[in-house]
Amino acid sequence: MASLMRIAHFDCFSGVSGDMCLGALVDAGASLPDLAKVFDGLGLHGVSLRSRRVTRGSLRATKVDVVIEKSAGGPSRKPVAFHEIQQLLKASRLPVQVRDRSLAVFERLAKAEGSAHRTSPKNVQFHEVGWIDSVVDVVGTVMACHLLGIQGVFASAINVGTGIMTTEHGVLPVPGPATANLLKGLPVYAAGPARELTTPTGAGLMTTLATGVGAMPHMTVSSIGYGAGTFDPPGWPNALRVFVGETTAAAESDRVLVLETNLDDMNPQGYELLVDRLLAQGALDATLTPVIMKRGRPGIVLTVLADHAKLEAVLRVIFAETTTLGVRILEVARRLLEREFTEVSTKFGPVRVKVAKAPGRKPSLKARPEYRDLRRIAEQTGLPLREVLGEVERELGRAVRRPS
Repeated sequence: MASLMRIAHFDCFSGVSGDMCLGALVDAGASLPDLAKVFDGLGLHGVSLRSRRVTRGSLRATKVDVVIEKSAGGPSRKPVAFHEIQQLLKASRLPVQVRDRSLAVFERLAKAEGSAHRTSPKNVQFHEVGWIDSVVDVVGTVMACHLLGIQGVFASAINVGTGIMTTEHGVLPVPGPATANLLKGLPVYAAGPARELTTPTGAGLMTTLATGVGAMPHMTVSSIGYGAGTFDPPGWPNALRVFVGETTAAAESDRVLVLETNLDDMNPQGYELLVDRLLAQGALDATLTPVIMKRGRPGIVLTVLADHAKLEAVLRVIFAETTTLGVRILEVARRLLEREFTEVSTKFGPVRVKVAKAPGRKPSLKARPEYRDLRRIAEQTGLPLREVLGEVERELGRAVRRPS
């Protein structure tokens, strides 16, 4: 059987914040006493966690609060410099993975804040979060994933909220500039009460920890947790839901865009350059399919696969290089086998091979030689491509059977 990987999927139907993440993971089974050990690892004293059951809309959820005594280092809401958090985490006695991933969250936050305020990340002051409770929210969330044995994190499209908000920097639209910077390239939407629903800390956690954002991946759910937000608007379930369970480690899930357009008046000599330029701009794939169009005219359907972040670059190529006046854009889910490139020694020299493991009762390897290497050998030797392919496949078969 294919090995299983433990994952968490965060359902951000009411946005996401640091305390919501922490509450959801505690509700899903993370031990509060074990999480409290974070304070020892960080060298913080006079700090504790309090967990309580609350209602948000029609949902029962867990609210986790950071309780700070006056002797714990001053006001919990004072501004904190990015380099202070770096020093605190680097000097901590946390598990290495927890420390490094927490640092990565704050580095991403600092870059987003720096971009919003036109300053270097090292000069960033976090005004909207306290120096103790913010660190505990981030490190606690990462530690909770560690305690639950979570190996992969996924998130839904993120609800950012609507309206305007009052901050240390004045009145700003929702989402604020730092949150907007963090969410670039991700699926977001605005719904619910006129309020900020996704905070910079929540966005930083999702964009750093999540390996996929979109539809829930295929998984067997073992526990579900609800983390409450501080805000409790009437008739709105202000909570974050997390699904914890297992999926097949041999496959990944993600969301990509499919761009399509019909072409019936373009010189076919332009197709090769079109595909080359699409791939050069980051398209994952591009195909041309012959079809019969209206009034019996032959035509071509151009289909391009692209990440969300590459949408505009790919569209520019399509509109510049084709005669089309419009493009259809669809978001689709993908299931991908885990793959890697390796090299096989042949009498022609090394050939790169893409290898993937197909899950099942008897997991099998799928191996495909890189076409460009085969073509290069065929051009250098003058041999037919099929003979080169046959020789490489024989060498590949021997390499697979050869004991390691």
